[in-house]
Amino acid sequence: MEPVNEERTERIPVRERLVDAAYAEVVAGRWAQQRMADIAAVAEVSRQTLYNVFGSKENLLQAVVVREADGLLDTVVALLEENSADPAHSVSCTTGFVLRSLQNDPLLRAVVTGDRELLPVVTTRSGPLLDVLGERVATMLAGSCPELDRSVTEAVADVSLRLTVSYALQPIDPDEAARRVGAVVHGMLGVGLPEAGRVGG
Repeated sequence: MEPVNEERTERIPVRERLVDAAYAEVVAGRWAQQRMADIAAVAEVSRQTLYNVFGSKENLLQAVVVREADGLLDTVVALLEENSADPAHSVSCTTGFVLRSLQNDPLLRAVVTGDRELLPVVTTRSGPLLDVLGERVATMLAGSCPELDRSVTEAVADVSLRLTVSYALQPIDPDEAARRVGAVVHGMLGVGLPEAGRVGG
């Protein structure tokens, strides 16, 4: 092994190397054929280490999707905070941004067009993804609308994220999707706010 590879192995944490390796296999269309041992070899760790860190192939796939989505959400949170005075408009704008960003995303394209192992990670088994993203969106909404009960902000975050995922998987015009999500969020926030503090007007 060349010294540069040894340096890379020592410098990059094991978890990150494993997620990098898994990401490469997913976007290359090889996920279904790869065994855990194959992915571990690419990451230059043992198969046992991979199992110790993630436990299963699906958990590793979940980590790939969550990492990519969470990275996108860093920008989303910044956009949400810029428009925090109008949470419904803020969520609408960020929905449009997310959908436009995902139009050519290699991971989403691989998930949607890949084998049956991949799609459930953003549909029937999307819990870990929605939990991570929902917590961040709910926290932003709670800061923007402190008068709202936490259960309301969590519900708004959950619904807006589920709608965004649905539109990402079955695309329509991003601006129209954003308008629809914004309308739903506006309605939910209006119901959840005390009469004197309703948004929009």
